[in-house]
Amino acid sequence: MSEWKSVKLGDLYEVHNGLSKGGKFFGSGYPFLTFSTVFNNYFIPDEMTDLVQSTEAERKNYSVRRGDVFVTRTSETSDELGMSCVALKDYPEATYNGFTKRMRPITDQVLPEYIGYYMRIPSFRGEFQAFSTMTTRASLKNEDLLSLTVKLPPLDVQEKIAQTLLDYDNLIKNNNKQIKLLEEAAQRLYKEWFVDLHFPGYEDVQIIDGVPEGWNLAPIDSKIALLSGYAFKSSSFSDNGKYKIVTIKNVKDGEFDGSNVSLIDEIPSKMPAHCVLCEGDILLSLTGNVGRVCMVYGQDYLLNQRVAKLQSSTPAYTYCLFRSKDMFDDMNNLANGAAQQNLSPIRTGKIQKCFPPDAIIKKFENYVEPIINEMI
Repeated sequence: MSEWKSVKLGDLYEVHNGLSKGGKFFGSGYPFLTFSTVFNNYFIPDEMTDLVQSTEAERKNYSVRRGDVFVTRTSETSDELGMSCVALKDYPEATYNGFTKRMRPITDQVLPEYIGYYMRIPSFRGEFQAFSTMTTRASLKNEDLLSLTVKLPPLDVQEKIAQTLLDYDNLIKNNNKQIKLLEEAAQRLYKEWFVDLHFPGYEDVQIIDGVPEGWNLAPIDSKIALLSGYAFKSSSFSDNGKYKIVTIKNVKDGEFDGSNVSLIDEIPSKMPAHCVLCEGDILLSLTGNVGRVCMVYGQDYLLNQRVAKLQSSTPAYTYCLFRSKDMFDDMNNLANGAAQQNLSPIRTGKIQKCFPPDAIIKKFENYVEPIINEMI
């Protein structure tokens, strides 16, 4: 069996802070690696779309080369600290932002593709929280970062591991492209029928004050139930629990992220039955970036507070309604809160919508349900 070694990051990299400039310098100039790009990607995309007006000296001091690892050094919460992103090629003329640290290799022991995956695994990510210091924001010190230990197999094994994961990533990207096309097809049909009012038989329906005859204004909750999540106690969390707790961070815009979750061994006795999530359940974010909607993929997920489940007899129509721009705008107009937006399930349920007759919704369901199932 190949020998694996435990090595401190300080024996593999030297660390540097990034470029800090005023807002007037951004939007034009040379390529710039942002905090958001580092946070949301295992590897830097082929092209950097963000720009900054940087000097020749800055581009030399804050350069981006193959093998560089960029780590978020500050964040609002400790669980968002230490997110990493790796450069798989040189980026001429590029610089990186001051809210990240750059780890530049000082040896050839590490394959960039391998460390890019390794630093994102939950067991390694968890070590950053132990080093975070909370004042108004979580922060990461150089000495703490470089003291962390990684497990390194020989380079040929690193390459096999990385290639296997890259193959899966490419498959995921292809599937995501298909999912996006399927969702676009569903949303086009929704817009055609319920926004442009070109539903089946519309030619024979009279329009009165902009509303087709037979359509009725009614609150959302007359058709769709908005069910709140359960307030789990963090003391009940387990490192190896069976059940995965879905929180606000797992609900992306049209995308369910089931990877970054807390675990629990048993379902609390007082938890409502609807908080046991099934594949295809529709979720709605209630705080922060309110109005995000996605469908659950996978099993053994439980619904936490600040996330609502949308339940109805017509899930395809429900999903498309809540993914529509009009509904998103209605929810954001309704949201309130000083520190962050908050969306009340009860008040959301009282939003008035003009619903078509059940027969038209049912026909839409028959068309779109197979598309939704294909997405799942």
